[in-house]
Amino acid sequence: MNQSSVLILPGWQNSGPQHWQSIWQEQNPAFRRVEQRDWLTPGREEWVNNISAELQRTPAAVVVAHSLGCIAVAHWAQTPIAKSGMVKGALLVAPADVDRTDAPYQIKDFAPVPLRQLPFPSMVVASSDDWYISLQRAQAFAEAWGSQFFNIGKAGHINADSGLGDWPEGKRLMRLLLEPVAIPPSH
Repeated sequence: MNQSSVLILPGWQNSGPQHWQSIWQEQNPAFRRVEQRDWLTPGREEWVNNISAELQRTPAAVVVAHSLGCIAVAHWAQTPIAKSGMVKGALLVAPADVDRTDAPYQIKDFAPVPLRQLPFPSMVVASSDDWYISLQRAQAFAEAWGSQFFNIGKAGHINADSGLGDWPEGKRLMRLLLEPVAIPPSH
């Protein structure tokens, strides 16, 4: 991770001190959080603009998003600036399905979820018992976004309530996302 800056992008209501995103940031002061003015009633346009502003200060960044933060990244990826190479890769953990009829009204501004390929390498990490998204829907997001997909089993919303601590498996997935693909020599 030395060669890349890491931007932490929490979801709705931010990530508290026991959330793995906050723990990662505490362990590595070089990890920077994309701050939002309003974590409780988020606005898509404002969140996307804040992602752009932070990425302009942090070139070649790896984005580590959780929940609604993943959907904000998908919206940001539709902007012209997204093709500029500002993002080296994105770890998209437990994306929230804002299109569900029972999604909280506070996050409905992020609907519909963009279902176009992201212009950077990405990985979607999902849980088989996440109450904010079905495993099938998370996999559909990954396919639409051109992301690698990982089902980590029963881990709820992959947040502080999941009891993951600093989530070593997540760090391993982030490293895996950034490793160059080995191309076998031709004979």
